[in-house]
Order: sequence, then C-alpha cells, then structure tokens
Amino acid sequence: MPRFFNLLEAEGLLPDVQRLVRGLIDYKSEFDEAAEALVLIAQRITIMGGMIPPHDAVALLRNRKNAAVLASKFAFEQLHHKGCHLQDLQSGRVDFPTLYRGQEVCLSWKLGETKIGFWRYPDDSEVSRQAIDSEFLKNHRGDC
Repeated sequence: MPRFFNLLEAEGLLPDVQRLVRGLIDYKSEFDEAAEALVLIAQRITIMGGMIPPHDAVALLRNRKNAAVLASKFAFEQLHHKGCHLQDLQSGRVDFPTLYRGQEVCLSWKLGETKIGFWRYPDDSEVSRQAIDSEFLKNHRGDC
C-alpha cells in the first residue's frame, strides 16, 4: 500500500531527496565515465591488433562502475523507503503520492526547485504539472 503525503510532509523530505537525487546523477556520471574509458581501452587494443591489456587500469575502471551501481542502488532504495518516486533522473523529477478529493495524484518536484509547487495525475506527463493553488491545498491530504 503506497504512502500518501501532505504538502508539509513531502517538503520536509526535500533536503534528503535532493541529496539522494544529486547523488544518483553523480553516480550515473561516474558509471558513464568509467564505461567510456573501458570502451576506449578495448578500441585501442583492437586498433593495435591486440596487446596486453592494462590490467590495473581495467580493474580500477570496473571497480568504479561497480561502486557507482551499488551507490545508485542504495540511493534508490532510500528514496523508495521514504515513499517517493524518481520519475526522471535527467531533470531530477520526483513524485510524492497524495490524495486530492479522494483520488490518488502526485505532488511533483524537480531538482532546482526550492519547494513543491506542482501536482499531477499519476499517468500524465511532466508537461501536465499543475500549479498548487488554494483549491488543491484545501482538498488534498496525506495518510493522517
């Protein structure tokens, strides 16, 4: 059963959520950089017609990739444990389930925003985010 947030609860999690999302973006960059370096090593070996691979460099790059995967998995688990959902890593968009007039909707926040100012229906795209207004505030609730 999903957890439902009210606006104050969700905004109280923003410092942790922001840290986790920034970490995920950093881990993805670390993974991508290590993967690209491994591809370049493989290409160099192919171009030279074969050679003894730089074992230490390859091991270090593989370790960097593995560490990035493990750190990402841990960050995703932390987000999941908090009850929020990462919708788009590139934009850093995170949804917090809430109830509006008895229907499940999402409070929608993106990395760089200082507060949660939007909501959306779960099946709608980011473009359909609607500004939180007094009508929404009066008629939304969390689990309490």
